[in-house]
Amino acid sequence: MNIENLPQGDVRLLDTPTAQRLLAAPLVARLAYMGKDATPRVIPVNFLWTGDELVIAAFAGTYKVRDLRARPDVAVCIDTADGPPQALMLRGRVTMTETDGVLPEYATMQRQGRAEEDANAYLETIDQPGLRMVRISLRPTWVGVVDFGEDRLPGRTPDPVREALSTAQ
Repeated sequence: MNIENLPQGDVRLLDTPTAQRLLAAPLVARLAYMGKDATPRVIPVNFLWTGDELVIAAFAGTYKVRDLRARPDVAVCIDTADGPPQALMLRGRVTMTETDGVLPEYATMQRQGRAEEDANAYLETIDQPGLRMVRISLRPTWVGVVDFGEDRLPGRTPDPVREALSTAQ
């Protein structure tokens, strides 16, 4: 089967050019989960793709960590707003590991999003005795890719919309 023709939900979609581009881009992901009161939450998070899992870092004791421990099923969206829209959607169950000090993945995320001097100063400031962080990892069990520039549209996109988009490219 051609990887570009995989159905939504197939984890092999992680290997598509669109998914790889979004996983490597310096974008913010949106993490969706259920809060303590059983209502949905969506929050922006920095992330790091390791090749096998999406890693999100959190400080121990936050509401996000508490809520994810109680309900570890999540959805994540990484998308673009410029040009033809592209989106990578992931679902699955997170695992969490609490550690002392700054998580290596968190340090990498900070260095990707800031000037090196600023990132190092920030990391030195927070890396104090007693700092606890939580490594939140997601190995997706469901993957969806939407790429209006590559004609990978949502499954129920009406034919006139598909036709109009194909002639506009």
